Amino acid sequence: MNVNVWKKIKKKEFSSIYLLYGTENFLINETKELIVNGILPEEERDFNLSQYDLEETAIEVALEDAETLPFMGEKRVIIVKNPYFLTAEKGKEKVEHNIQKLEEYIKAPSPYSHFIIIAPYEKLDERKKITKLLKKEAETVETNSLSDSDLRLWINERTTINQVTISNAAVQKLLQLTGSNLMVITNEVDKLSLYVGQYGEIDEEVVRLLVARSLEQNIFELIEHAVNRKLSEALRIFYDLLNQNEEPIKILSLLASQFRLIYGVKELSQKGYGQQQIATTLKVHPFRVKLAAGQAKMFSSKELTNIIEQLAEADFDMKNGKMDKQLILELFLMKLAN
Repeated sequence: MNVNVWKKIKKKEFSSIYLLYGTENFLINETKELIVNGILPEEERDFNLSQYDLEETAIEVALEDAETLPFMGEKRVIIVKNPYFLTAEKGKEKVEHNIQKLEEYIKAPSPYSHFIIIAPYEKLDERKKITKLLKKEAETVETNSLSDSDLRLWINERTTINQVTISNAAVQKLLQLTGSNLMVITNEVDKLSLYVGQYGEIDEEVVRLLVARSLEQNIFELIEHAVNRKLSEALRIFYDLLNQNEEPIKILSLLASQFRLIYGVKELSQKGYGQQQIATTLKVHPFRVKLAAGQAKMFSSKELTNIIEQLAEADFDMKNGKMDKQLILELFLMKLAN
């Protein structure tokens, strides 16, 4: 995420064309809202804000709108979504688009319109002429998953906006509890900021007190307690999850997923892969790799293989009704702790 784009928007330095692409929808929406709110007063949006889905509407319709004079205002904002023609994807060509007309517009955009292209795709096809032209001429914002350092920067910037401070330990705890979901992180930071009040400090204890653990985080802590032979703590988390109506089969599935991740991280680390390489190979967020790497140190590869086999057997027993589901998981946790 290019934070310089946000700085320009806040300074009222707007570009004629924006290309927002990537899989982090929260960042795309936040950037879009900043642009729209910065350019158009609330009372003008009914007249001068238009949105088009390019899987249903031809691009030239949106371009004609962009070349139309604003009504009761000075600027227009045109938002187009799902420009599948920027990707290598096939089979979505429900609408025929005049790409040449888009190329012409990019080279000479309307002076009174701001054109926002939202492409919710991980990658664009860099071989295409239109993609190259857009990335050259438009203000481009890539919004794929943020790295660990970017998430920390986001948290610190959000607390600054909220006029509070946050300790490094609190940032670490917050990331442990929320994972990499930016919308959840932002909501939690805003909640914590309200709790400590203006100019207050968010510390680790406040985070521990107020931030709800995700199901994945509960599974992580359950494993952590079990392998450290804190069986009573592991079982307490397990029973809490059952009281929250989590299904044993779902808990088992998440346990298996976490142990497969731990095994994958261990194997790739032994081959000399770095954290980012492992994240790319396993298709998970780097922060999850970082946490799994800590747990991987507690096991040998053989132990992890045995655990994954035990979980597969438990899954078979659950699905075939060989034993009470809760008892199957209790026995697994006891074996893990021993």
